[in-house]
Amino acid sequence: MATNLKQFDSVGGFSVDNTTVINNLKDVKNVNTLELKNSEFSDSTRTQYILRGTNTAILGTDAIGSQIILPSETISFITGHIIGVNSSGGGHHSSKIESVVSCDVAGNVQVLSELTTIVKDSIPESQNWTVNTYDGGAANRFSYSVTRAGTTDTIKWIATVDVISILWL
Repeated sequence: MATNLKQFDSVGGFSVDNTTVINNLKDVKNVNTLELKNSEFSDSTRTQYILRGTNTAILGTDAIGSQIILPSETISFITGHIIGVNSSGGGHHSSKIESVVSCDVAGNVQVLSELTTIVKDSIPESQNWTVNTYDGGAANRFSYSVTRAGTTDTIKWIATVDVISILWL
C-alpha cells in the first residue's frame, strides 16, 4: 500500500530527496537531462545533455561512459559544443558540430550530414587534438570521439549537446 511521506507543497519550489529541482523563481536546477515535448507533436522531443571525457575517449553522460540514446525510427538534429583544455590551461580546442543523424528500426545510427566549426584552436605545437561524431557504438547510441596525440598531458573534454528527435520512418 502506498504511503504519503510528505504533503506536496510547491510554495518556495519543488525538490527531490531534498535537492531543489524547481526553485521559487521557477528556475529548473540540478537535473541530469532536460527533455522538452510539444503536446501538439508527441512524436518529437528536445533533450539537452552534458558529456565529459579525458584524453582519448568516447564522451559519456556519466562516469561509466554512457552515451546519448536516440529513439528508433527517428531523425535527429544534434548540435554539440565541445571544448578540450590541457592541465596547464594554456591549450584549448573549441568546436561546434551540427549533425543530422538517423536511427532506423533496428537502432542502427548513421550520421547523414555534419558541419564542424572550429571556434578556437590554440593547441600546443607538435600536439594533435581531434573531435568527431561517433555513431559506431551500441544500438541507438550517439556521442563524440575525442583524441589527443603528441603529449602525455591530461586533456579534459566537456560537451553540451542539444538533440531534437522526430519520428521519421
